[in-house]
Amino acid sequence: MNMAQPILELTRGRVVEATHFGSIVVVDSTGKLLHSHGDSQAVAFLRSSAKPFQAIPFVERGGAEHFNFTQSELSISCASHETAQLHLDTVRALQAKIGIQEDHLQCGAHLPGDAAMLRLVIKQDIKPTPNFNNCSGKHTAMLAHAKMRGLPLENYLDHAHPIQQDILATFSEMCGIEKEKVELGIDGCSAPNFAVPLVNAALGMARLCDPRTLSEARATACRKITTAMTTHPEMVSNYGEFDCELMTAGAGKIITKRGAEGFQIIGLMPGVYGGNGVGIAFKVTDGDASRMNDELESSSRVRPAVALEILRQLKALNEAQLKSLAGFGPVKQLKNHRKIVTGESHPVFNLFA
Repeated sequence: MNMAQPILELTRGRVVEATHFGSIVVVDSTGKLLHSHGDSQAVAFLRSSAKPFQAIPFVERGGAEHFNFTQSELSISCASHETAQLHLDTVRALQAKIGIQEDHLQCGAHLPGDAAMLRLVIKQDIKPTPNFNNCSGKHTAMLAHAKMRGLPLENYLDHAHPIQQDILATFSEMCGIEKEKVELGIDGCSAPNFAVPLVNAALGMARLCDPRTLSEARATACRKITTAMTTHPEMVSNYGEFDCELMTAGAGKIITKRGAEGFQIIGLMPGVYGGNGVGIAFKVTDGDASRMNDELESSSRVRPAVALEILRQLKALNEAQLKSLAGFGPVKQLKNHRKIVTGESHPVFNLFA
């Protein structure tokens, strides 16, 4: 049985001080396994990496046109935004357009990830509300879906609610796995979430980027979602955050969406690596907890570096693109609080081995 393998090491001096383990899968839109490292069949929750799939049924039914969503509003529907002011403004405007209230959202509230907004919240003793949740865009779109169809709003997160059943069916179809085999759980924002083998998650992303074999309505929905995400990546996360900066560097050819507990999904448009769309899914076994620096900026040390190393090995990014993203890795110097170099972090896998 395949097991998770080392994917990133941290050194101090000449000694390896820490090793992160994980599994990586690269699949094309036909379902062909192109590369893997570790356990391609490892079952993991997508967490927020599922958001683009969760938006498909709403868009497929014409929801974006029904409520006149802009591309930035559709992008934030697939987002783990950082609660910068532009995110709050966008979500509030979207709710006004739909005709719902913030208190309809059942995602709960948490502190913002955006450093400027976090300072403001602390300084002014602001109590975060549901729109501060980084999933508020997704929840707003789910409520829009329910309202458009005349369905109840008060239980829109129930597994049995028609929109959640549509999401589950769509997700299973995109990922090529029977609905009954999708493991269900409750996400941090209280919405249903899905766990599937990494190979199936990667297939779903490949099809999202290359939907030519799907129905016309679904293919159109997929293209609208990927176009919105790549046109407005600052809505998917935030300026300066890895997902945003990778999609900006990718210039419409690369889609990415982080998930909690060390999950990451990446899609390559046809022609970036072979003629078909390509999906990449990986899971950091230890969860890759984020860390906050002295400027109140949070970051993850494993996922961005691993993602860049995968794309470097696949030659999906050129030297100029890699240089523009060098602050995220794949190799990074490690410094202490006096800015003295103590070691480095570097990937330790080879997809072509």
